[in-house]
Parts: sequence; structure tokens; C-alpha cells
Amino acid sequence: MQIAIPGSLRWLAVPILTTIALVSPVSGDVRAQVASQQQTAGDKPYVIEYYYKAKWGHAEEFIALFKKNHYPLLKKEIELGRILKVFAQVPRYHATEDGRWDFRTTIVFKNAQIANDTFDSAPLLKQLFPDQDSYKKEEQRRFEILDAHWDVPIKDFDLDAR
Repeated sequence: MQIAIPGSLRWLAVPILTTIALVSPVSGDVRAQVASQQQTAGDKPYVIEYYYKAKWGHAEEFIALFKKNHYPLLKKEIELGRILKVFAQVPRYHATEDGRWDFRTTIVFKNAQIANDTFDSAPLLKQLFPDQDSYKKEEQRRFEILDAHWDVPIKDFDLDAR
């Protein structure tokens, strides 16, 4: 059966049909399948790439401070099960200034919910860095020498899918 929908109302079609589908009687098997798919999607690893562009000539200092003050926190989150994997890359060659980045960290979170929650890292930071004054000064320096920073959530793309 086809239903003619005026062009001015087409934007309403998907929300209305979704609502109808949700309130219509549906077999338990279909509901279980949908719930299973939602659960599976919620348990999928979630990957974010973090790009850092240091002020010219400060990339090594930035990376040293990152390794000293931020990487231990990420390793602690791996121990807690929040993060599955952390790895980093540096470019092999120079790029144009507008496309230049000096350091990229890729974090594979357990799932999207954990990647976007409001996790309070303050207790871990106090445990890892008892000298909070030094830690805060070094972190301030790490961001002083940073020209740009951007985060890119990524997803797999199946080249063989139709």
C-alpha cells in the first residue's frame, strides 16, 4: 500500500511512521531483536582521534609533557576498563602549515556512553600526581605551547558493503 504525502509534509513522514511502529502491536521476537541490536550498538567500542598542533619548534616539549602528565591518566582508565586501547602517531613528514599536526592520540573507549560521560578524573589525578602545584604548572605549559587541538570521532567504513 502506498500513501501519497504532500511535499510540504514529507519531513513529518519518518517521525510519524516511527511512532506508529512503536505503538503498534509487535511480536515479542521483533522487540527482542530490536533490543538486542540496541544493546550491541551500546557495547561497541567508540574511537576518537585527538589531534595536537604545537607552536612551531615545541612539538617535542608538548609530547614529553603529554607522556608525563596525561598518558598515566589514560593508562589508569585502561585499568578501570573505561578505555580499551590508547596509541599515538606523529607525522613522518612536514605538511602545509594549515594542515599541520604534530601529535595524534587515538583512544578506543569501551563504548560511546563512556566516551561522552562526565567522568571525574580529579581523584585519579591527585593519586597519580601528589605534587598538584607542579602538575598544574606543567599542564598549563602543555596548553600554552599548543596552537590548535581538535577531536575527531571516527567509525569504521566497510568498503565491501553495497
